[in-house]
Amino acid sequence: MGDWQNFDNRAVIGKALRLRREIDDFEARWPTSAVREEALPGFTWAQLERQLVDLAATPAQANMARHLVSGTRKLAPFKPSEMVLREILCMTWVLLDENFKGEADAGSTEMI
Repeated sequence: MGDWQNFDNRAVIGKALRLRREIDDFEARWPTSAVREEALPGFTWAQLERQLVDLAATPAQANMARHLVSGTRKLAPFKPSEMVLREILCMTWVLLDENFKGEADAGSTEMI
């Protein structure tokens, strides 16, 4: 195994460990209820994306919705459903915020 392959493996393992810590922290803060609760109506990732694109405050945010949903969908199978719900709510907040600017100013390296 070459040095780059070892580095890639360590990076992947590091990402997996960070995700596990995020999940553990989330579950410690909001443990799963032992009581069976009424579930939300089911919907698809495509339906979520379509609605977020439609609700987005700007065309740039509508484009961002596609990427945010894709990233959330890829990691969703590994997370508790309530954690995924929280991420969807945060996405929605960003996409509806008319003052959110996703691009850095010309003289700045920070996102506004």
